[in-house]
Amino acid sequence: MNSSQIIQAKHFNKRPAWFELLNRVLKITGYSKTKILKDDLIRAARHTTGLHNFGDEPWEEPLEMLLRSVNEEACLHPVGIFISKQRLTGLLKTRLRAEEMFRKNPGILDNPLLPAWIILGLQRTGTTKLHRLLASDPDHRVLKSWEAINPAPRNVSWKGKDNRVNAAKLSVRALKFMAPGFFAIHPIGYDLPEEDILLLDASFLSTTPEATMHVPSYSQWLENTDQSDAYRYEVKLLKLLQWQYPGKRWILKSPHHLEFPHLIEKHFSETRYIFTHRNIYESIPSFLSMVAFSRAIFSDNVDPGMIAEHWIRKTGYMLDKTIEYRRKDGNEQKFTDVFYDSIVHEPLSVLEKIYSAQGGFSEAQGNRFRETDKQNPFRKYGTHKYSLTDFNITEKDLDLYTLGYQKFMTDKYGKKEAEQIQ
Repeated sequence: MNSSQIIQAKHFNKRPAWFELLNRVLKITGYSKTKILKDDLIRAARHTTGLHNFGDEPWEEPLEMLLRSVNEEACLHPVGIFISKQRLTGLLKTRLRAEEMFRKNPGILDNPLLPAWIILGLQRTGTTKLHRLLASDPDHRVLKSWEAINPAPRNVSWKGKDNRVNAAKLSVRALKFMAPGFFAIHPIGYDLPEEDILLLDASFLSTTPEATMHVPSYSQWLENTDQSDAYRYEVKLLKLLQWQYPGKRWILKSPHHLEFPHLIEKHFSETRYIFTHRNIYESIPSFLSMVAFSRAIFSDNVDPGMIAEHWIRKTGYMLDKTIEYRRKDGNEQKFTDVFYDSIVHEPLSVLEKIYSAQGGFSEAQGNRFRETDKQNPFRKYGTHKYSLTDFNITEKDLDLYTLGYQKFMTDKYGKKEAEQIQ
């Protein structure tokens, strides 16, 4: 890879005029020098909720490591500082409200976790479309965006009604206001299925920060840290969610899980993995572009070379961890492989493959899938343009870290099928 070069964020994300003006004004006031402090976040979360208990699972060290990296390395602009403070405070409030719900309703944690289909695969490999297709099956329980933002009701005396939906609508409008072009990359809706990595965020142990900010020391620490606590706490939040709205099977999705199938096996109940695949010379630069776009929401400086250097290696590492897990006795049968081109152009054939182990799907389910697919056409929100040259990388740079994955797929499916990933 060629040497990196910091460029202006507007190259990746043309921010609205009001955004730029607000940043300039806040910089004059010195707000850009503000540090995000753990004690301030804790105090704000407790003051807002009137609650005190964050739960027994460890969370303080991960938050401290994240804040150190954010304050010292991320180079956040004023709006980025404000968003980060609000988001981190919100995660602490989630823990406070969840623990209060567990205290008032101890039977929540006594219930078994529903069986789960886990969609994993690299970012930009059709996971979102597949997730939303499967969500249209009424037997399936998905994590909706408004639940991901607030898995515990904001009013702990909740009896079936709360204001989480309105809060999520406001968040979606805010994102559209700040970064209207983001929806062509990753469409978001307040009531659409969302990634369950947002539940892992409540433990401050997830790859979300490194996808949105430059936090290399936190990323390195995270990769060398046991993340059982995050998955254990996610299970608690999933039980809280299924207690509020029951279902027959969880449909969960996040590329983050590529690194941790062994933890899913350890902490979840019955699981099945749906592994999505796409040409890596398309999926990886598409994701790098998404990272650059996201980082521009938080910082004026976006370094495409450093983004590529970090995430190409990380991508290969994540793939290798899943392949390593698949090769262990009995694990291969837990996986169903599906390919991006089929997800986009022949989605029902993909669903037939997934449901074959269940004896297929009914005519009514098929009609729902067709209607969902019709309502979400390819490139509904616009075209996402990206290229390897945006990041000064070549196909050889990608090969360097993905040869193990390419070989595994070639050995399993032969050259013809494997061509879909390279």
